[in-house]
Amino acid sequence: MPRLGLMDEELRSLTERRLRNEAGASVAYERLLATGDVEELAAALTEPGQPLWARELVAFRLGVAGDRRAFEALVLLLNHRDPQRCASAAYALARLDDPRTARAAAALATNELRVAYALHPVRLLVELRAPEAVPALITTLRRRLRPHDPYRRVALACVEGLGALGDVRAREVLTDALAHPALAQAAAGALKRLPGPRAPRE
Repeated sequence: MPRLGLMDEELRSLTERRLRNEAGASVAYERLLATGDVEELAAALTEPGQPLWARELVAFRLGVAGDRRAFEALVLLLNHRDPQRCASAAYALARLDDPRTARAAAALATNELRVAYALHPVRLLVELRAPEAVPALITTLRRRLRPHDPYRRVALACVEGLGALGDVRAREVLTDALAHPALAQAAAGALKRLPGPRAPRE
C-alpha cells in the first residue's frame, strides 16, 4: 500500500497546538496521526460521523502527501471561519498540486459574501502564481477600496500579493490604493516592483 513520509514541522505544529486539544485523549487521534497508510486516511476522510478535527487532520496529511482525494475537504477548510483552519488548508493545498486549486481559491477570494475569510485564499493565489491570481486579486482589492471597508487585512494582502506577482495589469488598482492611508506605503512598494514606468512618489 502507499505510505506517507515523516511529518514535517508544519504538521507537527498544527497537531500539537490545536488538533490534539480538540481531540482530547482520543485513541482515534493517535491512530490517524501515526498511520502512514494513505488508504486508511482516505477512508477516514469520507467516513460518516467524523469530527471536524479528524477531517482536518486527515485532509491535511493527504494534501501534504499530494493525494488529490483531499481537495474538496481542503477547499471547505480554506473558507472556514477559523483562521487557523484556513491557514493549514492553504498550506496543504499549495503542496497538493491539483489543477483545480487556483480556480477554487480565486472563487473564494472574490466571493463578497465570504470576504471576511478571504485572507488565506488571497495568500494561496499569490503562492501558486497561477493565471487566475492577478485578476482575482485586482477584483478583490478594487472592492476593498470603497469608503469605510472593514477588511483592511484582505486589502493589504492583495496589495502585497500584486506587488509580488509583478503584473502590469495591477498598476491602475495599485495607483488607486495610494489614496488610502492604510494601504499607501504597501501600494507604493508594490508599484515599484512592476515593470515599466516608475511608480508615482508618495
